[in-house]
Amino acid sequence: MRVPRGSIVPLPTPFTGDDARVDWDALGRLIEFQIENGSHGLSCTGTTGEPSSLSRDERKAVVEFVKERVAGRVPFVPGTGSNNLDETLELTRHAVELGVDGVLVIAPYYVRPNQHSLYDYFARVASEVASLDPEVPVILYNIPGRAAVDIAPATMGRLRREHPNVVGVKHATKNLDDVSYTFLAAGRDFAVYCGAETMTYPMLTLGGAGHISATGVVAPRAVARIYELAAAGRWDEARDLHFEMLELNDVLFIEVNPVPLKTALSLMGLCEARWRLPLGPMLPENRAKLVATLERYGLVGEGAPA
Repeated sequence: MRVPRGSIVPLPTPFTGDDARVDWDALGRLIEFQIENGSHGLSCTGTTGEPSSLSRDERKAVVEFVKERVAGRVPFVPGTGSNNLDETLELTRHAVELGVDGVLVIAPYYVRPNQHSLYDYFARVASEVASLDPEVPVILYNIPGRAAVDIAPATMGRLRREHPNVVGVKHATKNLDDVSYTFLAAGRDFAVYCGAETMTYPMLTLGGAGHISATGVVAPRAVARIYELAAAGRWDEARDLHFEMLELNDVLFIEVNPVPLKTALSLMGLCEARWRLPLGPMLPENRAKLVATLERYGLVGEGAPA
């Protein structure tokens, strides 16, 4: 089983028009922008892709579109989870049957199951994937700030032991103890991907497999470079780049993701600053901070790449 490593960038779902329909042209531009700038893999329909704003058919269509455009150029690991088991199974089956390189399955949000129920939920998904293709990796998505539930290291360890296709986790946490105990419970070869942008370098130092970072959407080359430097053992250079990226990491979360991200992408000419309610435009003062930061990084304005 091949487990993706490196910078796996979570694509937003661009919208256009007053009815905020999916902008397929913009999605194609974003895919090419990522591949041309060295991202090691792509994801979609995760948090950054606003899956709760998409219908089930739209989620499938986005996965199909990205799979076709990527066409084996880089690994593709779509988000297929929700807080409804039947929906998660349907979306996961669809992705596996398309021939993806892994599935990213979020902890069921809002309902706050206990650890036994979390195990049963993920075990059901892992068994379904194994019945279709035992070589497709299942990556858990632990994001307690959004899901209101934390997948405990012991639960991940049990899943890893009893379901060999559960190979890793996207850890959207700033608690490095959780990361250390995840490795202890699930094995040092468990693939831990950082999902908390300011923690990409620290998680790599503990043995992380890479990161799934929204910052990589606007600065793919730099975010990929952090992983490449760490993988080459050039830790001082990776640390320098970590500190260099902190301000950009912070401003992209000055409001809820992906609102600042899509605002930045619109200023870069890659997609419209458009969302579906209940999301909406940034507050003016926050937008001004975002623009000033993007200019300092050379992402917009006179210093921006043509």
